[in-house]
Amino acid sequence: MALHRSIFIIFALISTIVPATTLAKEFIVGDEKGWTINFNYQAWAEGKDFRVGDKLVFKYPVQAHTVLKVNGTGFQDCIKPPANEALTSGSDEIVLATPGRKWYICGVGKHCESAGQKLFITVQPQSPAPAIAPSPMQAMAVKNTVYQLFFGILVAAVTLALAF
Repeated sequence: MALHRSIFIIFALISTIVPATTLAKEFIVGDEKGWTINFNYQAWAEGKDFRVGDKLVFKYPVQAHTVLKVNGTGFQDCIKPPANEALTSGSDEIVLATPGRKWYICGVGKHCESAGQKLFITVQPQSPAPAIAPSPMQAMAVKNTVYQLFFGILVAAVTLALAF
């Protein structure tokens, strides 16, 4: 009986957490090409809606590239910060924690300067306040999110009630 109760409690917790975590997106930088040279990262980023809480994942062969967060000048002029600031795992994850402009470059050789290995994005706040009334599609998306959260809480409550 204790095992069943534990399983119910775990299920209840997961069903409550999952709807909230599905709001954030994960972006593989460069999609199937990954983080590499001679790729147009500005074209890749165009049209994407980056929000606070989303995650960038830079995938590349270890030691072939690095990921460096820089400012606008560092991006424009490919100015590399100290090497100890470089991400080097080959599968670097960056959670977009604040809104605003974000710039990333590769710090290997002349990858930034000569091969265009750099990315600029603008991160929007997590929950934008619409300046105008939402379109029917936007209203439906909000409604679906509310239903998803309600359903998660309902399932958790029923599961906990059944566990005891």
